[in-house]
Amino acid sequence: MEVSVKTFDELITKELYQILRLRSAVFVVEQDCVYQDVDNKDQKALHVIGVKEGEIVAYTRIFKPGDYFDNVSIGRVVVAQDQRKYGLGKQIMQASLTAIKERFPNKPIEISAQSYLLKFYTELGFNVFGEEYLEDGIPHRRMLKA
Repeated sequence: MEVSVKTFDELITKELYQILRLRSAVFVVEQDCVYQDVDNKDQKALHVIGVKEGEIVAYTRIFKPGDYFDNVSIGRVVVAQDQRKYGLGKQIMQASLTAIKERFPNKPIEISAQSYLLKFYTELGFNVFGEEYLEDGIPHRRMLKA
């Protein structure tokens, strides 16, 4: 998988379409969650894009401190359903952590993690804090990587 990091203005139309399609396929259709994915926050985000054979198969978005949480944050972590067996989730997260280290050195990273993925994020160095809560009807936990 080839990974690139782009601002919103650097995205080409095809990339934006594939990103929105992937997020919709997983978060809306697969997880059966009706929510407003196009939230006017993409314009502030850095987009970490994983491409395999010309298609976006993995993705995250990164926010600087204050744009989403008080800390740097990663969100919309997604891997195409048919690509999950290849470790692309870990690869896209590692690329995201590298991008953060380059752009926001020595800053804590905060995420809102779906509860069933706590082990995945713990293995990447995140620690749970606070109580479980529902976000768009799905159990989540806040996590922090110092």
